[in-house]
Amino acid sequence: MEIRAFSVSEVNGYIKKSLAGDPILAAIAVKGELSNCKLYSSGHMYFSLKDSLSRIRCVMFREAVQNLSFEPTDGMKVLARGSVSVYERDGQYQLYVREMSQDGLGELYEAFEKLKKSLEQRGYFDPAKKKKLPFMPATIGVVTSAKGAAVKDIINTINRRWGKAQIFVYHSLVQGERAPEQICRGIRYFNTVQPVDVLIIGRGGGSIEELWAFNDERVAEAVFESNVPVVSAVGHQTDYTIADFVADLRAATPTAAGELVVPELRQVITRISDARGRMKAAMEKQVRFGVLRLQRVRDSYAFRQPLDRIMQYRQQADDGYEKLIKGFRQQHSNKKQLLQQRFERLCAINPMAVLERGYTVVRDPSTGQLIRSVGQARVGDYLDVMMKDGTLNVKVLDVKGGNA
Repeated sequence: MEIRAFSVSEVNGYIKKSLAGDPILAAIAVKGELSNCKLYSSGHMYFSLKDSLSRIRCVMFREAVQNLSFEPTDGMKVLARGSVSVYERDGQYQLYVREMSQDGLGELYEAFEKLKKSLEQRGYFDPAKKKKLPFMPATIGVVTSAKGAAVKDIINTINRRWGKAQIFVYHSLVQGERAPEQICRGIRYFNTVQPVDVLIIGRGGGSIEELWAFNDERVAEAVFESNVPVVSAVGHQTDYTIADFVADLRAATPTAAGELVVPELRQVITRISDARGRMKAAMEKQVRFGVLRLQRVRDSYAFRQPLDRIMQYRQQADDGYEKLIKGFRQQHSNKKQLLQQRFERLCAINPMAVLERGYTVVRDPSTGQLIRSVGQARVGDYLDVMMKDGTLNVKVLDVKGGNA
């Protein structure tokens, strides 16, 4: 007998119907701790409910979110009421929450606050004990997962901004029970086996339980006891861990850590250029001061005789200067004479000079056209006759030919 093969959609649909037919799952109340809360622009909220052994995905649609009397945050204990069903596209069962009430803060948050208070009282957060980061580190240590995106962001940022530092990566788990001890070993490694100028510890973002390794007291002690300045780069900008408070400097993200530990090469070049300019100005000032001192020594009685040759050279320079001036004046005179000649030529052909000799210029006043022939004028026309000292407006009474 051949067994029928079902499609994935048919299987998910069958499971969904089966869950919907269960009276317990159709109206269930679940108690747990909120994790990975995300409110989308649609108004829907997605999160997980978890306890010490397991978790379940949850979704709360906008209509139910609007009825909440509190703001859900990670670590908060709540009581959620709704139904369990399957999101058929992903084959993922989840709790569709219709109501949710607050049930106190999560145990992890309580432990976080307790440890934070204890370490603060012991001086682990004292600003006076923070070590200053070197301006241009030659070696940089990184304690994180060698397989995560965080280490790539750190390395890429350092190489892009500076590119002159040697980077050492100590691979460590960054979540789970074994992570704190591995992180501590990485910190000690860069303090003893492979000393570096500055140290970065961290990982990418996550829920509070995923970041919990950096809230471990052993990690806090290792950071505090480190002789190498430590930059903590755990999670995203809004994530804070105990390591952030103990570290010498906190970076909002792994990328930001790369930006904090090294300067930007272009800015360093600019600062060097400015320093070079200031140094040059200071040296020139010293040179001028030295010249003045030298002149005072030169003018003293003991050094007058050795200056005879210099005086001769100075006199030769004066002679050369006089020749130069004389040549310049001669050239100036020649140019001036040439200019005068050309000016006289221009004056000779100047129309106004012709008028000075008794000639006139006749124009048609309406068009401004020159009248060069009697054929251009008719009896009764008015013409302008320009003379050397003015213009006559005349009327043509008669027109005669050139032989008249």
